[in-house]
Amino acid sequence: MEGKPARNFKYVGRSIPIEDGAAKASGQIRYTGDMAIDGMLHAHLVFSQVPHGRIKNIDISEAMAVPGVVKIYMRDNAPQIRFNSQVWFAGQNAVEDQELFPEVVRFIGDTVAAVVAETKAAALTAASLIKTDYELLPMVIDPEDALSGQVAVHDSGNPFFTMEASYGDTAASMTAPEGIVVEDRVETPKIHHAAMENHVCIAAPDHRGRITVHSPCQIVYSVRLIVAKVLGLAYHKIRVIKTPIGGSFGGKQEITLEPYCAFFAKDLNRPVKLEFNRWASIIATRTRTKTIGYVKTVVSPEGKIMARDMKHIIDTGAYTSNGRVICYAMGKKLSRLYRIPSQHYQAIAVHTNTAIAGAARGYGSPQVQTIAEINLDNVARHLQMDPVEFRLKNLVHPFDADPGGGPNLGNARIIDCVRKGAEAFGWREKWNRTKPEGRWQTGVGMACATHGNGYYGAYQEFGTMTIRMLEDGSIMLNAGLHDLGNGTVTAMKQIVAEVLEVALDMIEAPEADTDISPYDIGCQASRVIHVCGANAMQAAEELRSLLIRESAKIFQCSEEEVLLENGMVYTSREPEKKISYGQMAAAIQQKNQVELICTITYRSPANPGSYAVNFVEVAVDTYTGFVKVVDVVAVHDIGQAINTGFVEGQIHGGVQMGLGLAISEDIAYDARTGVAGGASFSKYHLVNAPDMPPVRVLLIEEGEEHGPYGAKSVGELATIPVTAATVNAINHALAANFTILPVTPDKIMAMLTARQASNRTLLR
Repeated sequence: MEGKPARNFKYVGRSIPIEDGAAKASGQIRYTGDMAIDGMLHAHLVFSQVPHGRIKNIDISEAMAVPGVVKIYMRDNAPQIRFNSQVWFAGQNAVEDQELFPEVVRFIGDTVAAVVAETKAAALTAASLIKTDYELLPMVIDPEDALSGQVAVHDSGNPFFTMEASYGDTAASMTAPEGIVVEDRVETPKIHHAAMENHVCIAAPDHRGRITVHSPCQIVYSVRLIVAKVLGLAYHKIRVIKTPIGGSFGGKQEITLEPYCAFFAKDLNRPVKLEFNRWASIIATRTRTKTIGYVKTVVSPEGKIMARDMKHIIDTGAYTSNGRVICYAMGKKLSRLYRIPSQHYQAIAVHTNTAIAGAARGYGSPQVQTIAEINLDNVARHLQMDPVEFRLKNLVHPFDADPGGGPNLGNARIIDCVRKGAEAFGWREKWNRTKPEGRWQTGVGMACATHGNGYYGAYQEFGTMTIRMLEDGSIMLNAGLHDLGNGTVTAMKQIVAEVLEVALDMIEAPEADTDISPYDIGCQASRVIHVCGANAMQAAEELRSLLIRESAKIFQCSEEEVLLENGMVYTSREPEKKISYGQMAAAIQQKNQVELICTITYRSPANPGSYAVNFVEVAVDTYTGFVKVVDVVAVHDIGQAINTGFVEGQIHGGVQMGLGLAISEDIAYDARTGVAGGASFSKYHLVNAPDMPPVRVLLIEEGEEHGPYGAKSVGELATIPVTAATVNAINHALAANFTILPVTPDKIMAMLTARQASNRTLLR
């Protein structure tokens, strides 16, 4: 990986191993699935086997006869409280249309009943014996079919939400005589997050009537909020502990198993574990939102974008979840990457009888920017212009205003990314080379992307952290951290260590626990480094100031004379007389009667853009349709890398995920039956390690004013540009225009076969 040499930092900007890496690799960490509590029961959910139907009868007689069954739950003996699984703060306005056990099931995977038993095997056996009768109802699978409103998945009908946003005079620009209009329809699929760890939860009651929920989640306070609502309990009666997580990618941001598990534990007054297998995790949790985009771009003959009109059809699945929120999130990205004088955006959200869509890495950005970037390549093709040169004419500049409103773009260095990446990739030579003849056809593509840094400008964006120096000089950072395996805890320690001049192994930063962690809205919206990191930095700076202030009293000198270095305190007058942090902390307690502790609430003042470009080379086998990705260059403007190893890992992983969206991944519902075709890893095709191309990572590190040490986000951004870049490369290789993703071998062969047939017809 190539980036700017580390400045005069001891810890920031260096590749420091993730703190729990060895424990994970050696099997020492106990994930939730490994955990057991004395007296623990096991739950198993029974899912609907029809895509849309009203439950007429549930026969549990055979299931109840299974030895070890404790209780079977259905609608009539469970809470009928409606909720929305994506709500993350109290008072949030959201459509509440989910229930634990609905009267009408709306997709294959909706919950009909649940068995709680002494053993996992007994629960599974009993669940298989439950028989359900349905009154079948009309179903709709395709989101464009849902637009007609002929099938009402909910009483609210379809579409259930529409929003528009615009600036400038798009209509006038579209009809300008000099304008050249290029239109496309691009479709992105529902995909599964594919975390190694399936969804799992444990809930346990105590003698005081409290419920403790152990969950590998992304937002403990969201879990508490929704569980409290469903169970009718006050917040202080629920404790949520974030457990070690085996991956999420957004799939564990929304609340799925926790309300069930907590209810069973409360009702039976015993601990309960609920865990899904892979099939259940695919069909019954959350997916990336399927999106169909209609895009119309008008450009001048010189290649300047004059206006753009985009309409997105958003398939939220069977329940609303984040269906309204993601419409706004998608729209916001469209004004922060290119200088477009006027733009109109419309989002239309529909319900379908498919799995619920929800948060997924990038939160709508991969869909909306893939749609836009495929279209922009077609614009460049229409103009007979190099795609790189076309984009350089139109990309945003540092500190541009956001024409859609809200915070400015910050130190946006996407132009630097494109120039540096094109040179490293050898774009000009590869783009202009003569196409080979024969079985394998090669092509290159590129695409740009942007993503945000938190919720500032849209929702509340703050966090609170408490930091203490203990009597031996070690540091305790108490915060609502959620490490998803990406190194959040280690990165926070690096920031604190840099400020306080203390070794990393002297810092502890426990993950989120609603009983002891200050409030934080969790790991979402690419906010962790930019917002939580700034919070940690500010807290550490406050503790540093407190240490200096109280040390000055001990030394009987001015604060300006107190110096800190490598865990030692001394004065400029007597630099040879060094006192360890531990000795000083103890002295401050004894003589000053002061504890070295600070609590800081940080309110983010900005939401800059992080930027990236990917360059991709592919080779396409025209005999089989197989796409081999040969080379990827990924250039990211992230301000400053806190941990270079983590950044490179995030980019490699993001490329892998984005390639899947481009060429292989699709849950693929059957429009006749409502059955998910890709409901197992034997049928859901990930890009595996042997299929991964070499990925060359380049960083633009020019700093960002409000980020800790200038840092911006990278984790979600990393997965966005490679999808469109890969599709554009395939289209370049085959002189085609694939716009329905994923571009699978079947689709490629169908196109080549149709082209051959057309050529034969022309020759007659």
